[in-house]
Amino acid sequence: MKPTSPNDGDVIAVALQALAVSLGDDARASRLLALTGLSPDDLRQRAAEPDVLVAVLRFLEDHEPDLIAVATEMGRTPQELVAARNALDA
Repeated sequence: MKPTSPNDGDVIAVALQALAVSLGDDARASRLLALTGLSPDDLRQRAAEPDVLVAVLRFLEDHEPDLIAVATEMGRTPQELVAARNALDA
């Protein structure tokens, strides 16, 4: 397990917010589940796990319109979401 840093909580919070926003749109939520292989039970049980959060952020990165839409709704830039994925994936 990698050591935690003071920014880990911030990165996790950003990723969790991206997950919540993604799930708030039915079409995007369906694609997320289909393309990541995650199930609703996986999300309920493992939502805060780095591997799950990385999968969610990669899903957004793979479809730029979703990345931009989610980032905008969060009041963040797409680059911030990519940086969060990079931090979690390190």
